[in-house]
Amino acid sequence: MKLTTKGHYAVKALLDLSLQPNFKPSSVNAIALRQDLPAPYLEKILIKIRQAGLINSVRGSQGGYQLAYEPQEISLGQILEAVGEKIESLPNYNNNQNSSADWVTVSLWQRLNLKLKEAIYTITLADLYYDARSRQASVGEENNFIV
Repeated sequence: MKLTTKGHYAVKALLDLSLQPNFKPSSVNAIALRQDLPAPYLEKILIKIRQAGLINSVRGSQGGYQLAYEPQEISLGQILEAVGEKIESLPNYNNNQNSSADWVTVSLWQRLNLKLKEAIYTITLADLYYDARSRQASVGEENNFIV
């Protein structure tokens, strides 16, 4: 599966929101600055994610975006789907093959696609958060880091 820039930025932005104390709102510019992302492009991505219901927007001087659910309730698959990423990345073979060798290939790719999709929908923001914190601790970084 190929992760596009849009998908990568979406995951980074939501992981950034999960790192905010008490999941308080964070502005697009603050997220963009912390994660070294272009703010105008990030704004478009966050609008799609908000429309998918994974984040809320909060108006006002202290407003911005915040998670709509706890990090353990948001999967990587949901994030990627929200921004239009294609989840099935492996070849989509035609089932109308005549030889047994072709049938085996089709069956193999179907199973691999299923396992890939299961894995993507099993990994949550909480999992990514703990991975990021573990990496941060292992290299001795400060609390503020680029995901």
